[in-house]
Amino acid sequence: MDEQRYDEGRGRGRAEGAADRGQEAFRALLRAQRVWDTDLPAFDPDTAPDEPLPLFHGWFGEAVAAGQPEPHTMTLATADERGRPDVRTLMLHDADVRGWHFATHATSRKGRHLAARPEGALGFYWAAQGRAVRLRGPVTTADAAETRADLHARSTGALAAALVGRQSEVLDSAAELARASGEAWERAERDPAAEARSWTGYVLAPAEVEFFQGDARRRHVRLRYRREGDGWVRELLWP
Repeated sequence: MDEQRYDEGRGRGRAEGAADRGQEAFRALLRAQRVWDTDLPAFDPDTAPDEPLPLFHGWFGEAVAAGQPEPHTMTLATADERGRPDVRTLMLHDADVRGWHFATHATSRKGRHLAARPEGALGFYWAAQGRAVRLRGPVTTADAAETRADLHARSTGALAAALVGRQSEVLDSAAELARASGEAWERAERDPAAEARSWTGYVLAPAEVEFFQGDARRRHVRLRYRREGDGWVRELLWP
């Protein structure tokens, strides 16, 4: 019995030692990563427009010109009915005077969150220029006709993904997904005007928009637009 306990103890010790070495290797790798090890653009907040939308349009165009991969990728944060936060990555569909647009299934987790608590936050990070933009505010559903038009203006793959549906539900197997996806692709190619019934457009109308310009010496520029009445208040924040 003592010998068995000894062997078990040695086994646990080896496992714990391997785990410790793995953790240290991860920390070393993490700390070795460079931050803004490149020339970053300057940003003078005094030249910023009175409203955030034109600045966002300008920064987005500059991110594209700088070669930022998928600059329309953003994170969306929501909270459930108990206030527990959640975050995921999705695509920006538009940014206009009404707000920042995106779409998902109303039956998905984020769709259910927005039905229970119609507020959200968005975040963009454009590493090529050390820039980030974050927004938060109330979220409303877009007009159904506008949502359909937006979906059908996109790629066949986008329509097929929307037609698959069942987003956030438990998946029994990869084979089940392959079958559903194959059927959706066939339908999207056969009927480009097919409707995805639960696919819903959303618009976040920001109450706050912050523009962040990174600086190699950590003298970051943070410009916040805050909604006040029918206009915007601009203010600098400490980095």
